[in-house]
Amino acid sequence: MSDIVPVNPVAMTVFIAFFLLVTVVGFFAARWKRGDLTQLHEWGLGGRQFGTVISWFLVGGDFYTAYTVIAVPALVYSVGAYGFFALPYTIIVYPFVFAVMPRLWKVAHARNHITAADYVQGEYGGKWFPAAVALTGIIATMPYIALQLVGMQVVIKGLGVSGELPLIVAFVILALYTYTSGLRAPAMIAFVKDIMIYIVVIAAVWLIPSKLGGYGHVFDAADQFFKAKGGATGIILKPTQFTAYASLALGSALAAFMYPHTMTAVLSSSSAATVRKNAIFLPAYTLLLGLIALLGYMAIAAGIKVQFASDVVPALFGQLFPAWFVGFAAAAIAISALVPAAIMSIGAANLFTRNLWPLMVRDTTPEKEAKTAKLVSLVVKFGALLFIVFLPTQYAIDLQLLGGVWILQIFPAIVFSLYTRRLNTPGLFLGWLAGIVLGTGMAIAQGLKPVFALHLGGATYPLYIGLIALAANIVVAFVVSMVTPRRAHVQQAA
Repeated sequence: MSDIVPVNPVAMTVFIAFFLLVTVVGFFAARWKRGDLTQLHEWGLGGRQFGTVISWFLVGGDFYTAYTVIAVPALVYSVGAYGFFALPYTIIVYPFVFAVMPRLWKVAHARNHITAADYVQGEYGGKWFPAAVALTGIIATMPYIALQLVGMQVVIKGLGVSGELPLIVAFVILALYTYTSGLRAPAMIAFVKDIMIYIVVIAAVWLIPSKLGGYGHVFDAADQFFKAKGGATGIILKPTQFTAYASLALGSALAAFMYPHTMTAVLSSSSAATVRKNAIFLPAYTLLLGLIALLGYMAIAAGIKVQFASDVVPALFGQLFPAWFVGFAAAAIAISALVPAAIMSIGAANLFTRNLWPLMVRDTTPEKEAKTAKLVSLVVKFGALLFIVFLPTQYAIDLQLLGGVWILQIFPAIVFSLYTRRLNTPGLFLGWLAGIVLGTGMAIAQGLKPVFALHLGGATYPLYIGLIALAANIVVAFVVSMVTPRRAHVQQAA
């Protein structure tokens, strides 16, 4: 069947109206919690003044993205229970945030660190290893931004508009208000975005099953669909999938807050207590994610047939909801792309400006630093846009999976150094290098798939490649650190 959807003027009008609302909010944000935006900590971290409520929306806004809303139901639609690995991953991550991130926030606040690479440089000195950490963050983030574009592209196509022009217009607007308002823009827009997404999901999980004969029929239809499909699909996880499922959840949880955008959201909090409170309350988004994932089963029960699984959610809404709600839902998902894309570009710009630019330019000022970050944020956004326009979408998806493997390799340098003095720069650098090389090699050998079949004692254990590479990273880091001089003690902030 054709996936071409006719343009509905009502849906399009509602979509444009909410998009314009967000644009106004983004430009107004420069006046909100007013600060000197010629300073990088004001532009790139919002002045480190976001309290519990703002931080809750901001972290949720950049952690639960448009691609999440599109991709998780699409994966569940395609493979069933295996697609729910995102749920335990988001459950595991918050105890980690509660335990680790307040400690990191204290050190970063005391020493004016703006990026994770700043922290590494403050702990270990030098420029090249912090530069490697910064480069890892930037490269891992680029395809992540591109995937937000994919999410937006899918919902715009669901409204009947094809081509890249609407995407270009949306990201030009995003680029302008991010340049003007910095982190304040996505922080303010996150309020609108999250409220809209909650409305969409609550309405969907309440109304769609009632139109399909209830949840019993939804699960029965999904069960029958996967039994007919065969293979490693089903609404119950297969025993052969247990280790892959568990390792993907654990690895993804450890990697989640190593990304520049999540790190930026944490460091913009007003206090360590704010970070802890958010770790307590953020699991509310996990409930939301579980409900979003169920849309995949609902699409099966509704008889949705699409050429690409990513089109499932727009197709489901288009079939079962009135035009005005389709426009509202499309706007909510599109705005869910703008918030994380803005924070990701700011996080990448902060890394470049603080940790790579000084390798090229010796003399700089705080004003020049902020100006450079603003310009780099534009370059990053348009780099991601070119990625989508000129390369097949699959490249962005594959590279984002590889980005998860890469970003996990900075975990020892950031987290372990908060708790032990045993590691030194040679150990951490060689561990990072071993993890990057091994993880990249294994991923390429698997066709850029995230799981590798490990054979031990006659048994096969499919495991997340990022976790295997991290294990090698940790072993190398500790072994090399044991046989080389221990780093000088640096007094931590209390």
